[in-house]
Amino acid sequence: MGGVRELAASFVAPGPCGVAVRDRLKHLTPEDEGVLRAVGAYQGALASGDLKVRCAEGLEHGADTWAARKRELTGVSSSRIAGAITKATHDQWALARRCQAAHIQNLDAGIRTLRHRLSLPLGAPGTKRAAGGYRSKNEWFRKSRRLAALETRHAAAVRDWQAGRVRVVRGGWRLLNTRHHLTDAGLTEEQWRERWEAERWFIAADGESGKRFGNETIRVTPDGEVSIKLPVPLAHLANTRHGRYTLTARIAFAHRGAEWADRITGNRAVAYRIHLDVERGRWYLTALWQRPVVKTIPLETARARGMVGVDTNADHFAAYRLDRHGNPVGGPHRFFYDLSGSAGHRDAQIRHALTRLINWAVRAGVAAIGIEELDFTGEKTREKHGGRKRFRQLISGMPTAKLKARLVSMAAEQGLSIVAVDPAYTSLWGAQHWQKPLTTPRRKMSRHDAAGIAIGRRALGHPVRRRTAPPPHDRSDRAGHRTAQAGPSDRGREVACPPATDRPPGGPSPSGTRKREPSASNTVRDAPSTHRGSRTHSYALARNGDSIPLAGAAAFTVEVMPQTGTLGGHAHRAVRFRGTGAWAFLGIVGVLDQGFSERGAR
Repeated sequence: MGGVRELAASFVAPGPCGVAVRDRLKHLTPEDEGVLRAVGAYQGALASGDLKVRCAEGLEHGADTWAARKRELTGVSSSRIAGAITKATHDQWALARRCQAAHIQNLDAGIRTLRHRLSLPLGAPGTKRAAGGYRSKNEWFRKSRRLAALETRHAAAVRDWQAGRVRVVRGGWRLLNTRHHLTDAGLTEEQWRERWEAERWFIAADGESGKRFGNETIRVTPDGEVSIKLPVPLAHLANTRHGRYTLTARIAFAHRGAEWADRITGNRAVAYRIHLDVERGRWYLTALWQRPVVKTIPLETARARGMVGVDTNADHFAAYRLDRHGNPVGGPHRFFYDLSGSAGHRDAQIRHALTRLINWAVRAGVAAIGIEELDFTGEKTREKHGGRKRFRQLISGMPTAKLKARLVSMAAEQGLSIVAVDPAYTSLWGAQHWQKPLTTPRRKMSRHDAAGIAIGRRALGHPVRRRTAPPPHDRSDRAGHRTAQAGPSDRGREVACPPATDRPPGGPSPSGTRKREPSASNTVRDAPSTHRGSRTHSYALARNGDSIPLAGAAAFTVEVMPQTGTLGGHAHRAVRFRGTGAWAFLGIVGVLDQGFSERGAR
């Protein structure tokens, strides 16, 4: 295919396996906040110490070391709190390992690009798939120093990976780095310290099926009462029996409240987490539980009712609906969002745009939405797009992984499936094959709208281009079917669409608006079919001296039509000649007084 890489197969994305809902803890008393702060600080210190031990173990970790750490934490808290802390520690260590592997891959990509460009002559032109040589000796020298620095970082990262060393900051490295730039962040040291401590707190508990309301450490009753099992050193702060503290606040989950209530009344596991939003000064409680794994529907079932192709861009979703044959239906739809501002604002913008997209897809009656399986890991390196800083910022700001996870979760609630496709060439081929043909004075097609059609067609299993190449020979179906939409067994695949004015002779107009009867025809060709035998053939009048070619037929039959005419004093009638196998020549008129009988063979 001339350098075009092989496309990955489309697949139906698996549905969500977990649920998280959140509600605010309102009207907390100062005593309540004091207890929450004390519990969070104490358990946060235990979590920090456990993470330090786990990172020191590295690859030598095993079930015995895990059990030893849990026994040590149980003596200063409880078995359930110790279990929650050790589990969170392992999740954090595993996340650090995945990030370490991604960092090594990013360094590999940068090193390969630098080595390739340094090996080229100065000013060598690049291609669509690889950059060219550097422009000057000065740039070549600076990039050679850059290559040496990346190789040093890569070697250090590989050594850490092989030794099992990870670097984790409880509270986040961004917030830690903000400590050195308080003026730029608009924070005082006290404000930063409060945020730092709140991020390092640990007030969480895993659920247990069979226990009362699904959780023994943080228990929430159906009427919204929240109580916490205090660690042993803080048991003196309890205000109820069995070392528990009951908050004055009541919660009521507005989203999925009925599902949550069903779980706790059935004593099924529900995990809880309490955290403080320092900027707003609000406490929140998050409930989490798992769902049984739902088997995804087959790809053919997802394609049965058509598809909505969605092209993801920096500021909007470009969506187009297609039927199951891959034909665009209606016009383009765009769902805009704004990714500037805080993380909460960006998340809300994405959520609102996805809500509008899903609601439109439900009204359209499709069963699936096609999206691109985007991954910009190799595109964000400055070695590949060093001079295009705005482009690197653009692709870095697109939340591709979070977007797909959120879309899958929200679409599953509406009974929609998500089909992920290879993103290669969708914008290029979409603009090439669909942008211009669909542009009209009343419909403006952008490159992103055309990409949405390309994504939808790829999700449906069709090629992006509108039609395949015409067959050889005489452009008939002898060498294969010429269209990409209809199969060989589809009825009427080669029949042209009848015009809107097609109707039986003398019948009413399809629109029902025409009242005047058509005038009678004055020619034999336009005569009604009831007067002229087969309506699949046409006739014409001949004049004196016309020749009659016979196209190689050995015998033919002359059929004289009833219409007559005069020309040069002779009577004429329309005739047709039938050969032994088929019509030898059509549309011939004979002269009656020169030897033609009304019906006979010659």
